[in-house]
Amino acid sequence: QVQLVESGGGLVQAGESLRLSCAASGTSFSINTMGWYRQAPGKQRELVATFTPIGVRNYADSVKGRFTISRDNAKNTVYLQMNSLIPEDTAVYYCKAALRGLDYWGKGTLVTVSS
Repeated sequence: QVQLVESGGGLVQAGESLRLSCAASGTSFSINTMGWYRQAPGKQRELVATFTPIGVRNYADSVKGRFTISRDNAKNTVYLQMNSLIPEDTAVYYCKAALRGLDYWGKGTLVTVSS
């Protein structure tokens, strides 16, 4: 059973930075695409950024130029560097990993950006 554990969330002021991490465990297979999604209060979960095993990155328009996704395939870990945070970035951030046709989700980490 694949498990994803996120870390790095917290409370910051607008303009500050945070770095999220997500470590996958419980599998000896190579993980396919890993990514970050977020869900703000009262809103649907939305894509933030994804990173394929061959290095293709995809970002939501709202975070382009501010967020950077990276991954360490050897550690089955994906990161999200978030700079110039704004209050609209406040949400629970979830990690997702695709493996052998299935999607696995972490439990989420809360990011709160105060104005």
